[in-house]
Amino acid sequence: MSSPDTTDEGRDRAVVLEDGVAKTNDPVSSAIAQPGATTRRHEPGEPPRTQLPEKLYEKRKAVHNKRIDGPFRRFKWFVMFVTLAIYYGTPWIRWDRGPFAPDQAVLVDLANRRFYMFGIEIWPHEFYFVAGLLIMAGIGLFLVTSAVGRAWCGYACPQTVWTDLFQHIDRFVDGDRNARARLDKAPWGPKKIARRGFKWSIYLIISLATGGAWILYFADAPTLFGDFFSGQAAPVAYITVGILTLTTFTLGGFMREQVCIYMCPWPRIQTAMLDEKSLIVTYKDWRGEPRGSLKKAKRDPEHFGDCIDCNQCVAVCPTGIDIREGPQIGCITCALCIDACDRVMKDIGRPRGLIDYATLEASREEAQGHPAQPAWKALLRPRTLVYFGVWAGIGAGLLFALGTRSHTDLTVSPDRNPPFMLMSDGSIRNSYTLKLRNMESRPREMEVAIEGLPGARMWTDMLNARDAAPSLTFNVPADQIRTVRAYVVAPSDTISSEFTFRLTSVDEQRETDGVETRFDAPAGGS
Repeated sequence: MSSPDTTDEGRDRAVVLEDGVAKTNDPVSSAIAQPGATTRRHEPGEPPRTQLPEKLYEKRKAVHNKRIDGPFRRFKWFVMFVTLAIYYGTPWIRWDRGPFAPDQAVLVDLANRRFYMFGIEIWPHEFYFVAGLLIMAGIGLFLVTSAVGRAWCGYACPQTVWTDLFQHIDRFVDGDRNARARLDKAPWGPKKIARRGFKWSIYLIISLATGGAWILYFADAPTLFGDFFSGQAAPVAYITVGILTLTTFTLGGFMREQVCIYMCPWPRIQTAMLDEKSLIVTYKDWRGEPRGSLKKAKRDPEHFGDCIDCNQCVAVCPTGIDIREGPQIGCITCALCIDACDRVMKDIGRPRGLIDYATLEASREEAQGHPAQPAWKALLRPRTLVYFGVWAGIGAGLLFALGTRSHTDLTVSPDRNPPFMLMSDGSIRNSYTLKLRNMESRPREMEVAIEGLPGARMWTDMLNARDAAPSLTFNVPADQIRTVRAYVVAPSDTISSEFTFRLTSVDEQRETDGVETRFDAPAGGS
């Protein structure tokens, strides 16, 4: 490999030869780069690299992003407000389910093994609803990623939301970008200590509120709130709040972009899901390069692109990357660099879109002189339509199952030891444990009947055998399971066979559930 410092005439000093192939050191976007063109990228202010970096770890450089206004920043504000309002406010919403059920709109009732979400109540045997929602969330992430890149990371990821919130606290206490950088470099003194103490106190309050809000989803919020501050809450509540407070304070207040770049596995997964037809934040280097200051560009407009190297795109980036170096794992697709670049282009009288949402395929075509493709067309392609179809299909299936599910359920467990008993009159008795589930928030009368076993009758521990009948009625409390010990007796000539317990609600709904089980008898009857 030859050195980029060679003085051979006619050789571009910005080019490195490796195995006879010219490879540029200039930072370029992979939007139009040839395969393998950029192997030794460097920052614009650094000299070209002649070899790959050998460091496996580099000390973090604090990111002080600049305040910016624009459509993407305003959308980010909106998403942050909505998500935080939902997280902090949902446990306090009340929902009337009647006198026999909790009135908290969203509640994970671990003690009674219930999950309430407004008018929906999920029982343990209905966990497939939760599994379906998790599958929908996963496919939804695939859909969003294939359509608009890491938009989830840029707007709605909890790490992004709380980091954005803490960065606004930084601006409120320490000032904008330059003021925060100066304060970081300043020696410790009374003023710096006071500012840091005040800012970190706000961090701590937000972190405590974050951990406190989480536990309110698992118990009645007003009651737990009072018990927590009076010292009467369960130890697990204090432990949970302590862990979540520490993680929020650390990850959102200090680690920030390191979580996105190094700790989170999702960027690596998303990278494998992106292709040349995915909308991502792209620097159009065919239009912006070579860079030059505004004065140089005015003196020699033919030799300079639209990028005036103002570094505003870098200044506003919450992870501190330079989007002009092309797609990279540190880009969370928040599009704040688009807001910054569009403002600069407007100020210097050049068209917007030097940094924009675009597919790599469309960028190459635009570089060749073809008209720019509307962004919405990138969404209507087979891959995104398949993801959307699967996502919508699962959602429709869950809604159908939710709308047609019964609020009455029966479970039957026959005794296995002994399988049957011979009565003094020659009849045969089997024993069963019945669980009658009432999924309504009101008490209900339920009838249990025997079907498919001629001449059979039943009674319970609470009923005399003389009162045995083919069907019995029980009162099942609201939102509970009643366990019944049932004895079924059949004539002496009965052989082993299958029969059905039929449970029917004795109300206007007449919901029913049947369970087939086995009646055991001596071989050939008796």
